[in-house]
Amino acid sequence: MILETERLILRKVDPDRDFDAWAEAMADEDTVRYLGLKPQNRSEAWRSMAVSIGHWAIRGYGFFSLEHKQTGDWIGRVGPWYPEGWPGREVGWTISPNHVRKGYGYEAAKASIEYAFTTLGWSRVIHVIMEGNLPSIALAEKLGSTLLGSQRGVAGVTDQNVFIYGQESGTATSGSQRV
Repeated sequence: MILETERLILRKVDPDRDFDAWAEAMADEDTVRYLGLKPQNRSEAWRSMAVSIGHWAIRGYGFFSLEHKQTGDWIGRVGPWYPEGWPGREVGWTISPNHVRKGYGYEAAKASIEYAFTTLGWSRVIHVIMEGNLPSIALAEKLGSTLLGSQRGVAGVTDQNVFIYGQESGTATSGSQRV
């Protein structure tokens, strides 16, 4: 299963193709700061990639790897996410530091929200955003999500305050197609 947008291919994570760029992103302090992580070495990044792949095996969906159509570059990971203990079904995002501020997060998250509503049949998506992550708050709002509330921490991830943004089915804008 692949989703396509104007500039991106959203596909399952492929360790052989994605790992070097994934590890580089997960080693970047600014990238992982709001994921409740410290910069990861290659072994830790490999395990985080394995978790994403395992989520697909358990739930039948998960983060997509974003591949730039023209260059083949790995852009980041975006997609539906719902691990045990999570406050709701999420569409989350992590964009490589080499590709931030180019609109890729919006493009991929918009397609992922549409996928969650139309293919997975979700009636609502959330975005769990750590306090202080202003770029992700701005992206959630651009996607049409609104602040639903906040809570102290997320089990197994952080004890810091998180904001929960979300939207109901029918509020996401179209723009992706399933191939």
